[in-house]
Formats: sequence, structure tokens, C-alpha cells
Amino acid sequence: MVAEHQIRADFNRETITIYQAYSSAIADAALEAGRFVSPFSFHRMTWIKPSFLWLMHRSNWGQKRGQERVLAVRVNRSGWEKALSLAVSTSFVPGVFTSHDDWAEQFAAAQVHLQWDPERTLRGAGLPHYSIQVGLSRHVIREYVEDWVVGIEDYTARVRKIYDFLQSGQADKAKRQLPPERVYPIDDEIRRRCSIDG
Repeated sequence: MVAEHQIRADFNRETITIYQAYSSAIADAALEAGRFVSPFSFHRMTWIKPSFLWLMHRSNWGQKRGQERVLAVRVNRSGWEKALSLAVSTSFVPGVFTSHDDWAEQFAAAQVHLQWDPERTLRGAGLPHYSIQVGLSRHVIREYVEDWVVGIEDYTARVRKIYDFLQSGQADKAKRQLPPERVYPIDDEIRRRCSIDG
């Protein structure tokens, strides 16, 4: 049985992969520079997600306007865990906050937001366990871009291949193309702060 709240991701000893979908203008500039540059915005919150299938659901397999290009962004684990250590949930969680007022005060001042959304199947159906999303505010985006990101890869062709397999009824072939994801280990303080199951 899968725990309700766990981080599942493609990671190694140094890095974790998160997924983002952008317009071609943003993606091409980022791929050419090896980091996010204009027209990427440093002034609005950007959400990073380690679940490939959740992003496929959100971007409709890269078919939504402005989300046509899917990037796999390799981030150092120290940066990812710093983001989690700063994160405040987008809703009140008993046991994490002493009261609604305590949560509201912390949320208003938070540099990083966090929410859990139902994980998705290959065909987009909701599952009874959750996928983490981390929202980086303008106060930490530059650190994300300059210090945490160690590589950016264009996954658009891979996404289209998986989608084409799905459309042609070849779900087994589609599944074999998915990036590997396993439970990401986390320390007790971040586990408590982010409501991650033990």
C-alpha cells in the first residue's frame, strides 16, 4: 500500500529531477543558456513538481497553451531540501500549526508554499495518494536558478512519444517510457513540517 503523503521522485545522491512546462520561448532560452533566463519571470511564483504524471495531467501532455515544452530540471538536493525547510502549506494542518492564526501568519510571510494534490495514473485519473508541489516565491527564485539548478533537459519529444503510445492503445509501451520514481528520503524535521508520512 502506498503512503498518502510521500515524495516520489527521480533522484541520485546529489540531485533530484523536477518537471516544469513552459512556452517554447522560455524553454528554448533556458536550454540554450543552461539555466533559466528571460523571458522566464523572476517576479512571480514558480511551482516545481517531482511527479512526472502529475505534470502531464496539469499540462495535458504538453498540449495546453504556454505549456507546450516539458523540461526535466535537475536540482541539487541541498536546494530542494532548503525549499522544503522553508515551505508553509497552502492550507491549515493541525499538528503542524498551533492554530489557524499561527498558520495564516506563517503563510503570509512564507518564501515557499507547499501543497499536496492527488497523484495521477497514466491516463490522468486521480489516485488515493498525493504528489507534492512546491511554490517558490520571487524571494527565492533567483537562488533556485543560480544555485540549485544543475541541468535542464528537454523532455518534449519523450512526452509526445508516451502520449502517442497512449493514444494508440499501447499503454505498456507508454509505461516503459516513464521516468523512474521512488520514495525520496527526508529528515524528521522536514517530514513534520511538510506532513510527509513516516
